[in-house]
Amino acid sequence: MRTPATVTQAEETTCTPAGDIPVRLRLGADEAGRLAEACKALGHPVRLQIVELLSRYGGQVCVCEIERHFALAQPTISHHLRVLRESGLVAAEQRGLWVYYDIQPEAIARLRALLGEFETASAGAPPVAL
Repeated sequence: MRTPATVTQAEETTCTPAGDIPVRLRLGADEAGRLAEACKALGHPVRLQIVELLSRYGGQVCVCEIERHFALAQPTISHHLRVLRESGLVAAEQRGLWVYYDIQPEAIARLRALLGEFETASAGAPPVAL
């Protein structure tokens, strides 16, 4: 280990992560994009409530059952459901006049894993300059 007197000016301007562990990205651009879309979809209170509602049922839920929980117009609920479908968090199936929605467990599992990594990484880890 060098003493402060032997550190060069170039070395002073270059940060080194604690413990000399190289800092690397774990998420590729595609996966980060998918997860970001899912996070953005959950960033609206109504969409978060819809996902929570769907998560409590093992099967599919009719759009009419979803709509009755909100004091919003049908087109607004349809917009929120479209955003959730496009993000991959929910799927829809047309049955006659009605559309049934269900949660996509794989998408929720990816979000859960990502958030779990944040928690694991931050527990007792030294700060790293980014």
